[in-house]
Amino acid sequence: MQISDAEWIVMNLIWESAPIDASQVIDQLGEANCWSAATIKTMLHRLVKKQALSHEVDGKRYIYRSNVRRHDCIRKASRSFLDRVFGGDAAPALLHLVKNSKLSADEVAELRQLLDSKARSQKESSK
Repeated sequence: MQISDAEWIVMNLIWESAPIDASQVIDQLGEANCWSAATIKTMLHRLVKKQALSHEVDGKRYIYRSNVRRHDCIRKASRSFLDRVFGGDAAPALLHLVKNSKLSADEVAELRQLLDSKARSQKESSK
């Protein structure tokens, strides 16, 4: 399932706020993104059609919930990005992001710890 940039905005709100009805989505995203109610309803409909969302009808309200986990969508989008932009190779992507991002001291420490851990596990598996 491919989620467009605009649909990511909708999905992020739903992951954070579900269950949420269409009017709440419109109130929270419409003005901030210069989207009409019709545009938001179209995106909700598309996400239901893609099976990313489910909805239930409560009177005149449509209440939405996610059918997919954020983590799974991020993994798929990341893989797609790596394949398209970096030929599937994570190292150049990581180097690019680290070189071109503002990272706090805590983030640098966390990256260092992650890389050290990865290096240790590779040493252990090569024994």
